[in-house]
Formats: sequence, C-alpha cells, structure tokens
Amino acid sequence: MNNKDLLLKAQHTHSLEKDELVSILKDDSINEFLFQTADKVRKKYIGNEVHLRGLIEFSNICKQNCLYCGLRKDNSKAKRARMTPKDIINYAKKAVEYGYKTVVLQSGEDSFFHTEKMCEIIKEIKSLNLALTLSIGEKTKEEYKAYKDAGADRYLLRIETTDKELYKKMHPKMSFENRVSCLKNLKELGFETGTGGLVGLPLQTDENLADDILFFKELDADMIGLGPFIPCPETPLGKQQGGSFIKALKVMSLTRLLLPDINIPATTAMETLVENGRILALQSGANVVMPNVTDGEFKKNYEIYPGKAGLNNTPEEYKRSITEKILSIGRTISDDYGFHKRIL
Repeated sequence: MNNKDLLLKAQHTHSLEKDELVSILKDDSINEFLFQTADKVRKKYIGNEVHLRGLIEFSNICKQNCLYCGLRKDNSKAKRARMTPKDIINYAKKAVEYGYKTVVLQSGEDSFFHTEKMCEIIKEIKSLNLALTLSIGEKTKEEYKAYKDAGADRYLLRIETTDKELYKKMHPKMSFENRVSCLKNLKELGFETGTGGLVGLPLQTDENLADDILFFKELDADMIGLGPFIPCPETPLGKQQGGSFIKALKVMSLTRLLLPDINIPATTAMETLVENGRILALQSGANVVMPNVTDGEFKKNYEIYPGKAGLNNTPEEYKRSITEKILSIGRTISDDYGFHKRIL
C-alpha cells in the first residue's frame, strides 16, 4: 500500500501501524495530502469551532533540570518570577473579561505552591464559572486528587518523548516510568488528560515519533500538544539544531488521524518558527489556541525558549488578532467550555 492509500485508510479506520507511520513521516511528497486529510477528519469529528483557552503562566521557578528548557533549575540567567495567589486570581478575572471560558494555569515545578495553596486558587477560579486546566508538573496521586476535589477539570503533562533512553538523557534525575504513572493516575481520577511531545530533539528518530503517536492513542488522551524543539541559549542544548516546523505539523496531523475527536492545540512554538504557523496548524488538524492572558514582566520572563510569538502584544491585541485570523479561514470561535466530546 502506498502512503496516499495509507492516509485514506487512516482517514476511515483511525489506525496505522508503526512502520506505516514511519513511512509517512519520511515521505515529504505526501505532506499536503496528509494535512488536507487531517483537516477533513477534524471537520468531521470536531466541526469548525476553535476553542480559545486563556493561558496564565504564573511561576517560572522550577526544581527540575530538563536539558531543553529555559526554566531549568541550573539556568542562572533566568529572571525568576512568581505571581501571588491574588495575581493569579486577578488574571483569571481578566480572562473572563476577555471572553474566555477556560483558563490554563501553567508553571515550573515550584514548591511554593503547595497542595493547600493550589487548592485555594483552584476554588477561587472555579467560582468565576471557568473551566480550569492545570499544567504544573509531576505530583503524587494524592495531590492530583486534591486538585480534582477542589474543582480542576483538566491536566496537561507532556511526555515529551516516549523513547526511554532519550527521556533519561533529556530529564536528569527524572523517571520515565513515574511520568507515565502520573498520566495514568490523572486518567483514573477523572481528569481530562493531556500530554504531548517535542518534535526534533537531538538524537530523536522518525521511529521514536511513530512510537510517540501510538503512545498517545494507547493512553486514550483527551488532548495532545505538539511543538518543534526550539533551542534555548542558556541550556545544554542551546547550540543544537532546532526541530522542523513541517515535521511537527506532520506528527500533529497523524495524531489527528489516529485520535479523531480529541482537542489538539495549535501551539505557540509553531507560530514562533513560522509566521502564521498557528493558522497552518489549524488547517492541518488543530482546533484549540491558547492565547496568553499574562502581560508585562511575567510574560517576558517565562522563557522556555527564545523569541516566543506574541511577546509584544497585549492580551487584548493578541486575542483580537488571533480571532480575526481564525474567522478569515472560515472557522468560528467556540462559546462553550471545550470539553472532549468522545465520539469514538
């Protein structure tokens, strides 16, 4: 079966074997057909609505030391900044004013925000009639349960790579098995569970990427966030070659084919590498955008990688701009909470 036939098969069965995924990843002559097919599947299962989720990056302090990340503990050049709980609530209130129905609280693994403090913040935000996603790293099952009991709806914990050796190299003193265990705990506790990966890490192969996609399907994730690896100068990988926008787009499109009804964000990293990268992603299988609602120093200092798109826009400007772009490609802005509507 040639690669075009494989894509037609995947469009209807939502299934591909590892060797079939690898064959498509290696074949750039098939790219446009892949992107169009993923877009058709998105339209069939999700429709034309794009969900906007307001992103609040509330602390760039992190105890981990991931080789690719500008927030890593050993980056002495990072200007560390942490919001107070009151700051976080105020930004959530602003998100409501901007018209968002969901906020995403994201941070490094910062022990200042212990379970009790985090739960107080969650309860305050839920009182604003918002859906709430957390992206705050690895915690115990008991901590995750406390967040769920306090009202949190979704949790995003990216696996980044499913190759155990590569994971070990990229994440000093962390455990692949614990990461997977965290994801399983989140699923068991009833969170909408998101994961995802970096595309183009040093030493990563197409075979690794195929395994990543199959892992997402096996986990039965509710959301998958994918982005190209962008080297950050103040990290051990600062001088490495970055990932390819097209390869990241291909992995995202293949993920849509295999998980047809899930939420897939058009990530900021896509926009950072290519002008209008987010729109291209929305035309290749994505259905979510997460505009930043933080501004000023907090926004500037949350530097996972350099040159992040949208840094010079106010939250209002950025929301207006992305809304216009979304409408210009014949899509609409959703006015609901954007939960995963399982069809398959």
